[in-house]
Amino acid sequence: MADSEPSYIDYEAFLDPSFSPVSFANTLVTATNNPSDTPLDLSTPLSRVLFDVQEIDTHIHTLSTKAALPLLTHTAARTAASQRILHHVSTQIATLTENYQRLDEEVIQRHSAAAEVRLAADRLWQTVKIGRAVSRCLQLGRQLEAQMAEFRSAPPATRKDDHRAMVRAAGTLHSLHRLFAAAGPGEEGEHLSRVAVVATLQAELLTPAEQRLVATAQQTVREFSMSSLAPAAAPPTTATPVPTTAAAPATYAQTEETKARTTSACVALCFLSPPPRAGRADFQPALLLAALQTYLQTALTASLAALARALGTLPTLPRTLLEVAARCQNIVALEALLESVKPPPALLVPLPRESESSSSTPASATATLLQPLLAALDTASLPSFFWRSLASGLAGRVQEIVNRGGVSARTLRSQRDRVRESIRECVVRGSRGAKGGQGGWEREVGVMVGSVLGPLGR
Repeated sequence: MADSEPSYIDYEAFLDPSFSPVSFANTLVTATNNPSDTPLDLSTPLSRVLFDVQEIDTHIHTLSTKAALPLLTHTAARTAASQRILHHVSTQIATLTENYQRLDEEVIQRHSAAAEVRLAADRLWQTVKIGRAVSRCLQLGRQLEAQMAEFRSAPPATRKDDHRAMVRAAGTLHSLHRLFAAAGPGEEGEHLSRVAVVATLQAELLTPAEQRLVATAQQTVREFSMSSLAPAAAPPTTATPVPTTAAAPATYAQTEETKARTTSACVALCFLSPPPRAGRADFQPALLLAALQTYLQTALTASLAALARALGTLPTLPRTLLEVAARCQNIVALEALLESVKPPPALLVPLPRESESSSSTPASATATLLQPLLAALDTASLPSFFWRSLASGLAGRVQEIVNRGGVSARTLRSQRDRVRESIRECVVRGSRGAKGGQGGWEREVGVMVGSVLGPLGR
């Protein structure tokens, strides 16, 4: 065999993975030349390399000549095996191609057609959904138009049911607002803002109707008056002086009509208030709170101005205190009315899911319209808020009278006992019927008396 023939070539050095041609050439050059010679002789190492190449070529030729038959036999065997593999693979490829064509005809093409049908059905469903929302919106619009016509048609002399029509119209507006607010993906009013007829409905019917209802309800709250005292004939918003003659007390029917009208106004303002934000467990009727706070502020302003004038001219103090007591009685009646009215069920916001496990009864189920007002004013009672707010503003006015001096200040100092008793009687009379009873208003009496007599000194 050729492997047993001796050879001077070091095959192991050439087959070593760390073999470097540069290092091998450098070794040949340094072995055949003197490093101190300037011109290097490269013919000798080159001849050595060429001789080694020729030797290897001769060795390859010898091996291939001696092993020609085994090489040809091995090559023929591999070629035959490749042909057999190719034949089998070609058959499998043909079968696979046929299956794919059948799959394309039976599945892919049908799936493409089904996808087009699905897209058409989805668009039709979106169209039907928008059509239903628009139809519901227009139906509510026609209902609101009829309710507003009923609200406007009642003559002033027989206007007994107009406040009920106001509540119905406010409820319809609330339903429309909820429909417009449901504009999220997949919700009922998702694309309503893009429909021209809905925009026209909002501009020509909903906005004017809402403004009229809000103005009427706010006016009804401002005109609330149920006091049985003489000055009660004029609500706290009137600027005309109260007549000296006693007004006829309101009948039971008139009192009930006032309660019903004010209740309807409060419920309407609840309906028309902006909806609460997501996740809120309590409902804050912003429009109602604003109207009630305006009513209280008007009563406070009018009472403070009247008391400041009356303390400068004491002969008018009894009549002025009667007016102030009448305003407080209106506030007491308003508190009782608000405490008896609950928010409409449509406005009750459910608690979040995480709080449902901690309490089985929602907090809004037992709420009344009085609770949001008390929370906004940070007080436990409206009469207490009235007297304390009035006292806080009255002290400065009395101090101004004292600083000016003159007859008014001397008369006020000399009549302090009479003023004390008159103020006490005014607070007790104005708070009559409120929670806490007569003995429960001693603190308010003390605050009012101190605001007047405190700046006078001893």
